[in-house]
Amino acid sequence: MDWMPIAKLIKAFAIGYPFVMAWYWMAGGLLHRWLCERHEPLADDPPVLPEYPPVSILLPCHNEEAQAEETLGVLAEIEYPDFEIIAINDGSTDRTAEILDALALRIPQLRVVHLAQNQGKSTAMNVGALLARSEILVGTDGDAMLDRHSLTWFVRRFQCDARLGGVTGNPRIRNRASILGQLQVGEFSSIIGLIKRAQTVYGRLFTVSGVKCAFRKRALQDIGWWSRETLTDDVDVSWRVQLGGWRLVYEPKAICWILMPETLKGLWHQRLRWSIGGTQAVLDATRPMFFGGKWRLLAIWLNYVASIAWAYSVCIGLLVWLVKVTLMPPHVPTLFPDAISGLAGALMVMTYLLQAGVSVALDSRFERGVHRALFWVVWYPLVFWMLQAFTAAVALPKTLLRPRGQSGTWISPDRGLR
Repeated sequence: MDWMPIAKLIKAFAIGYPFVMAWYWMAGGLLHRWLCERHEPLADDPPVLPEYPPVSILLPCHNEEAQAEETLGVLAEIEYPDFEIIAINDGSTDRTAEILDALALRIPQLRVVHLAQNQGKSTAMNVGALLARSEILVGTDGDAMLDRHSLTWFVRRFQCDARLGGVTGNPRIRNRASILGQLQVGEFSSIIGLIKRAQTVYGRLFTVSGVKCAFRKRALQDIGWWSRETLTDDVDVSWRVQLGGWRLVYEPKAICWILMPETLKGLWHQRLRWSIGGTQAVLDATRPMFFGGKWRLLAIWLNYVASIAWAYSVCIGLLVWLVKVTLMPPHVPTLFPDAISGLAGALMVMTYLLQAGVSVALDSRFERGVHRALFWVVWYPLVFWMLQAFTAAVALPKTLLRPRGQSGTWISPDRGLR
């Protein structure tokens, strides 16, 4: 059997998919800039709202003794007239409970709830949501620092659209002590913001950022709140909210500063968890989409399926290349004999550099000196495309073999070098 046509097809897809998607994201990002941001004020200069409804901030905590005081100190300084903070201590085994109780005596807006056992972030969020006094719920993490105007920008978006079920904010990396940290600065400064802008314009978001998001309580109630069975609560709730008929959008002016892994092990575990959670959400949405007539998420469903196929095509190509260079005679062709050479390679490099430039230009209004990330952005394909391919390839069988009905707990993640 002549396998060369199949090899050429796999190679063309492995090279062509990121090339096509780069232009897809750039077009959407520029449209978002033109339609939604062109006449908008700066992030630190929000407009006066017609009214300021109460807002509840939900802060799930598990072993956050190193960050709790800093995080809650920043939350207490948010400039919004009517908000509460509900900190849910999810079975912490360190001094988190003691620290939260002490902070509650000093911060009037803070209420603390203690769960006896670690039951997972979704359960903690559900407990907080049921105790919340407000219709607008803002979710964040124990190591995040929300910008002081975040609530105003979230509320403004809800006031403009009655069918808006949720808003995702703009996370920015604050730990930059290593090469991995700098690479993620470039990633969040360019790729992630560009994709969320484009998905907002195209009408559907793959996920809100769990570290900085806001929901209408009614939208969550309609879908049965956060699911205890999911590994990534933010992806799962995003898909179910949109399947329930609500919209999600990206608000780049709702900024928060976050900590990210700065070890290869921590980064691998984080991205593998994201891949498993994304695959789980896509699989769970398949039946209601194709048999329930809920076609709202078909475009991002197809894109995710294509990304899984791309991940396997890359892994297969690399495996064949390794076998050739180590075991086979030189005259045997490989899947990628000229993958990054000639006109195709030049177009890929030029397209990616253009995408990086567009992305950084769009985010330059929200972070001073973000252009410095451009140097690190150019390494994104080498590091994070490979990481994405490997984690996606591993995540699919793990998701298919994961027992149904298994509820998730959590452990403290790698938060890098500060």
